[in-house]
Amino acid sequence: MLEKKKRTISALVQNEAGVLTRIAGMFGRRGFNIESLSVGSCEIPGLSRMTIIAIADEDEIEQLEKQLTKLIDVLEVKILDDIPFVDRELILIQVKADEINRLELSQIVKLFRGRIVDVSNKNMIVEITGNQSKLNAIIELLKKHGILAICRTGQIALPRGEK
Repeated sequence: MLEKKKRTISALVQNEAGVLTRIAGMFGRRGFNIESLSVGSCEIPGLSRMTIIAIADEDEIEQLEKQLTKLIDVLEVKILDDIPFVDRELILIQVKADEINRLELSQIVKLFRGRIVDVSNKNMIVEITGNQSKLNAIIELLKKHGILAICRTGQIALPRGEK
């Protein structure tokens, strides 16, 4: 049996209504859960770059790539796992913060090269950018202070090197 693991798919798609629905529907019809999905405009007017994270084995990812390529609104599909790539995610974390722990929280945020983007009497909102392991690490450190809310953008990725 082939090993299932996290796969990173990058797709260049038409920036039109319904494209996201068709792509998400294709994953759903084939029984795949999308772990993360990020879409935004790119360097080519009228197109968007989509980063999709799904759990699949080698055969399944090959099938997903073929099915995505067949969709009329999809211009390019790359499976990034077998090539060098850069990935990042943005996270906002609202954490309890009072006079007693505010300095410690500030030091943790600085250590992770994050920013404090909002402060009130009882909490603060922290912004951190990085890979998933970095974001998971700061979440673990902040849990003891009392996380009130978390919002993640989902992973974005580009292949390294020249096009």
